[in-house]
Amino acid sequence: MHEVILSVGIDIGTSTTQLVFSELTIENQATSYTVPRISIVDKKVIFRSEIFFTPLLSQTEIDGEAVKQILESQYQKAGMKPEDVKTGAVIITGETARKENANVVLETLSGLAGDFVVATAGPDLESVLSGRGAGADTFSKEKRCVVANVDVGGGTSNIAVFDHGSLIGTTCLDIGGRLIKVDRETKRITYIYSKIQKLAMNEGIPISVGDLADTARIRRICTLMADLIGQSLHIQPKSVYYNEMFTNGGKGLKEEVIPTAVTFSGGVADYIYQEADSDLFRYGDIGIILGQEIRKHCFLQQ
Repeated sequence: MHEVILSVGIDIGTSTTQLVFSELTIENQATSYTVPRISIVDKKVIFRSEIFFTPLLSQTEIDGEAVKQILESQYQKAGMKPEDVKTGAVIITGETARKENANVVLETLSGLAGDFVVATAGPDLESVLSGRGAGADTFSKEKRCVVANVDVGGGTSNIAVFDHGSLIGTTCLDIGGRLIKVDRETKRITYIYSKIQKLAMNEGIPISVGDLADTARIRRICTLMADLIGQSLHIQPKSVYYNEMFTNGGKGLKEEVIPTAVTFSGGVADYIYQEADSDLFRYGDIGIILGQEIRKHCFLQQ
């Protein structure tokens, strides 16, 4: 017997927040004499919200009330009420998951529906979710090859590697489009993540909060970030910064895990696959330039 239920997924990322409503068709595939085995046999997205910048109170705190207001407005726009939703997930990902009040925000938002999975996605889980969501596992299975998906977001780059469809490795780097923020009006730098500041300083690239965003300097930094992605895939020789860029003191892929194909997902990926307009700082960060530097990097030309 089939049953159709309403599900909602809420993703609060480093750069953006989005909500998706779906209809899930579930079915008990067990026989009358065995333990129930419920499976999702069909799913259909019925509403996808706008993409909002994730509101912050400071560099270390999420603005939980502002996030809640965004989500409540999207419930209204979709014509949904919290009591209509049977299940779903609220997941905080990337750099946002490391904010001081991340768990408090999760508790606040869990009231928007009934039976929620509420989680702060760690680097491994986020890598797997983004890799499978991008279809890298399916591509790997169909082409019978080793595929790495690199999900380049605002605060982190999550990597999942699949061999003939099976997951064989994950890792995560502190590389993303919002690790340097730029005021969209004045074009002055308002934030630099500590690891990126150190990377620039050690390479003799002068950059500080309050400076005008110099495109040439930022390109040099983004090239270094692209280098590190190539190194993490064992395509580029390792630099002295290699071990410092893994998220939460994590480790890289095993040396024997070498992809034969690379796919990209995440907000920055838009500018790996397509050309940008003239305003390189239109999103208040370096995401566009980072995408451009990854696109033309030599590790993708091999």
